[in-house]
This record gives sequence, structure tokens and C-alpha cells, in this order.
Amino acid sequence: SFAYFTIKDRLPQILTRVIDTLHRHKNEFFEEHGEKGVEAEKRAISFLSKLRNELQTDKPVTPLEDELPDAALWNQYLDYQRNLSNGNGEPSWFQSPWLFVECYMYRRIHAALAQNPPIDNFDVFKEGKAQNFFESQEAVIALCTYFQELLKNIKDLDEKQLQEELFKLLQVSLWGNKCDLSFSAGEDSSQKSSPLQSLENLVPYILVNDMEKLWSLLVNAKKNRTEGSNVRVDIILDNAGFELVSDLVLADFLLSSKLADEVYFHGKSIPWYVSDTTKHDFNWTVKQLQSANHMWMSRCGINWEGNLKKGVWVFCDHMFWTLPHDFSSMSGVAPDLYAELQMSNLLLFKGDLNYRKLTGDRKWEYTVPFRQALNKFHPAPLCSLRTLKSDTQVGLKPGQGEQIQASEPEWMVNGKYGIVQFDASL
Repeated sequence: SFAYFTIKDRLPQILTRVIDTLHRHKNEFFEEHGEKGVEAEKRAISFLSKLRNELQTDKPVTPLEDELPDAALWNQYLDYQRNLSNGNGEPSWFQSPWLFVECYMYRRIHAALAQNPPIDNFDVFKEGKAQNFFESQEAVIALCTYFQELLKNIKDLDEKQLQEELFKLLQVSLWGNKCDLSFSAGEDSSQKSSPLQSLENLVPYILVNDMEKLWSLLVNAKKNRTEGSNVRVDIILDNAGFELVSDLVLADFLLSSKLADEVYFHGKSIPWYVSDTTKHDFNWTVKQLQSANHMWMSRCGINWEGNLKKGVWVFCDHMFWTLPHDFSSMSGVAPDLYAELQMSNLLLFKGDLNYRKLTGDRKWEYTVPFRQALNKFHPAPLCSLRTLKSDTQVGLKPGQGEQIQASEPEWMVNGKYGIVQFDASL
């Protein structure tokens, strides 16, 4: 299965890169922390080499031994996996659900550093994220330029034109999801050219396209807004780099067009899946744009810094996003986060990992309704913007999946197809 290939080949590659990254920063650790830094680097590398060996030899998945705040929840989940195996021995790397062991690997990478001060705050994925951002520079410039030109006359746009612009920026945010470093095992995945030019050609590759539903939800929310109430959109972020910039442009458009009054961004509290957005990545990106020597890039950065200061943009992270649980268990495991999401008018879930967690990461029949796969996860109307990089997909028309499968066996995993899939049931 694709899961097997991922665990067998891709995850060891990612671990090897992490070890290499620590090794390359040895001198920096020495300069900053002296011998203590070098000792910590050695300990972290030995921890990670052991982890890589456990993975490659299909050893049992062991309980977490660190004192980090989420360790107890992880170990409970591990017990739950043990009980599922009906006494067939310990859950091991190749004999466990893909989502669980993949999340578990990233959590163990985090522990390797967190348990080894003074390098405990070092993000082993930071360089790759920064590189992705800089290598996508042309696309970022094109997008910021387009957007700043659009803002000049946004007040004069009629409903039809506003709708067209929303659809454009939703698609840019959707295809921005191709830039995923865990998918390419850390190889270059930057966005080289302006994504705006190719949107027309990519429309046939959107397998489920519920953009009209998003539009009517936002327009109705705006019309029915009472005095003192705000229309709130939450974006559950995926990758840093170009994808994050495309999400920020979409968020700015929602405010500027008055389709929303506030946007909440949800990121990861620890480095995750190579290129996922942390608070540091979020702030770093805004700062990079602000200080760019390109007029429209820096204008975007300045405006976005302003949105954060005014509180119309809010960045939040929560431990739940880096647990192995799918979202149907959020109300039980993280009732505070679930209650927070209930305050939203619309939840936009970016990317493949969020889709896997929305649908329980199962091998569904393609035609199973999205609502059914959500398994009662309904804090608010929600929409998944995702390019397909794993073999889970629901809500297709009868025959649609089989038809593509016939000509393109890799269609579910090559990032070529996308969905804008909406569910409003509450």
C-alpha cells in the first residue's frame, strides 16, 4: 500500500535528513552553548538513530518516556492501539495504522530535541521551510502584486466580480497545497511560477468543487449579521512557505471584501510533518514580507502585521493538532478547542493530513458521503482545501474515481488532483 511505502522509504529518509541537519549545525551549537551544545547534539542524534533503527526493523512502538505535556495522552492512545490488536502482540511500525505511526515519528523527533537542552528549541525543519519560501519568491511576488492591484478597486466590485476573485484566491490556496516537504521527503517543492496563470487549466483537476456553497454561506452570514456580532472564518493551516502566503492573501481578501470580520489561524505547537506552520513560521513569514525590497510584498507584510496588532487576525496553536487522534474525537480529547471552533462561521481545513484526520484516514469507497466520513465532527460548517497525496477520498460521483484510476493509477497520491469539499451539517 501507499502507507507501507511511506513508512518503509519516506520516513527513514526524513529521519536521515534530520540527523544530517543536526550534524551540520554542530559548530553553531558549540558557538552558542559550548561543550554542552555539542553533547546535546550527540545525544539527540543517538536518540534519532535508534528511532530510525526501530522503524526500519519493525520494532514495537514504545510508550513515550518524556515529561512533555502531551505524553500522557499519547501513551493512552498507544494503549488503545494495543487493545485493538486483540492480543496479536505489540503494535509495531508496519503493523499499525499509518496515521498513528507517522504522527508518532514526528512526536519522537520533537522529544529528541525537547529532552536535550540547550538545543531544545532548535527546529530541525526550519531551514527547509525558509528555503521553500525563498525559492517560491517569484510566485510570492506575483501573488502579492496581483492582490495589491485588486485591493485598489475592491470597493467598486459588484457581487459577481467579488465571487470571481474569491474563487481565484481559493484555487491559489488549494494548489498552494502542492508545496509539501513531508510529501517530497524534504526535496525541493517550491512554487516556481505564478499560480494565477494556470488556474483555468487546473479546473478539470478539482474533483469536488463546492466553491459556490462557500460563497453563499459567506454572503448569507454577512447579510444576517446582527449588531455586535462578527463573521469569523478559521483557517486550519498546513504548510509554511508559498502555501502559507496564499492562505494569508485569501484571509486578507475575506477581510477587505467584508466577507469576514475576523480570521483565526490554527498552526502547530511543535515542528510537524517537515513543513507544517508553527507560530515562529507564521511570524517569520509576515516579517520576511514586511522587510522585502519589493513594494507589494512589503505592503502585504505591513498590512498583515497591522491585522495581527488590531486583533482581526489571530494565530492560535493547540496541542490537539499534533496528537494522532482523528478529529471525530476532538470534542472528547480537546473540548476547549472544539468549543473554540464552534464560534466560527466557517472552518477551512488546509491539506492532506487534515483531510486524513477529518475522514479517519480510512480506505473508504469513493462515493461515501463526506458527512458520513466526518463521523459526527461538526463544530461549524467546514470545507477541506486539499491536493490528493494519500489514498483516502470520499464524496465522489459514482464511477468518477474508477474512471480516473483506469488512466492514472497514481491519481490519489501524486498531488495532481484537488478538492474543495464542503459540509454544512450541524
